[in-house]
Amino acid sequence: MKLVLLGTGGYHPNERRHTACLMLPEEGIVLDAGTGFFRVGAYLVTSTLDVLLSHAHLDHVVGLTYLLDTLADHPLRRVTIHATAEKIAAIRAHLLHEQLFPAGLPCQWSPLGEMPITVGGATLRHFPLAHPGGSTGFRLDWPDRSLAYITDTTARSDAAYIQQIRGVDLLVHECNFPDAQQEWAERTGHSFATAVGQVAAAAGVGRLLLVHLDARSQSPDPIGLDQIRKWFPRTELGEDGLMVEF
Repeated sequence: MKLVLLGTGGYHPNERRHTACLMLPEEGIVLDAGTGFFRVGAYLVTSTLDVLLSHAHLDHVVGLTYLLDTLADHPLRRVTIHATAEKIAAIRAHLLHEQLFPAGLPCQWSPLGEMPITVGGATLRHFPLAHPGGSTGFRLDWPDRSLAYITDTTARSDAAYIQQIRGVDLLVHECNFPDAQQEWAERTGHSFATAVGQVAAAAGVGRLLLVHLDARSQSPDPIGLDQIRKWFPRTELGEDGLMVEF
């Protein structure tokens, strides 16, 4: 199965990375809709699209307003946007307010409720993450593989969500800051390098892929990959356009 990284930066895009957007083309699943969402059309191979939103901060949802161009080039039978009820309400009332986006979106809205549910051939589970305003983590299980997506939270070696992601084949986790900026990470509700490595080790995952990297840096390694690999050697750094098989 393939995971393509369409946006691996946080807060705002820079010349190297767009903001949060990942896609499983064969399953028709998109994780978050940041500025990297404009790339979705290039990878569409399904007649339906399920968009899973971790939360409603602009760097994760502004790409929903690009959906009209995607549908103009690739008409789809169905587009469903999944998020918690309060996030859906905020997006529809504000981002899609007629004064900001008068065209409207031809999509279905599906509040995350009782679980698990089936999405794109996978069993989907969701769980809360600690972040200002609240965020949601996702776990997707297929018969032969699994993936977890954790973004916009402060990683800790005893984080409650570790139990939810235990044993997944691929953990995609935000890592916005290097260790030297631990205080800033905790203040803003984000993660720093060592703590993310500790989470992956504690959860016993197969591989760790880092996304939501600090937008202020365009370095090939803005967070100190070697420091994370001390705790979890099977760690890779996300980059826009990277295709990962798992």
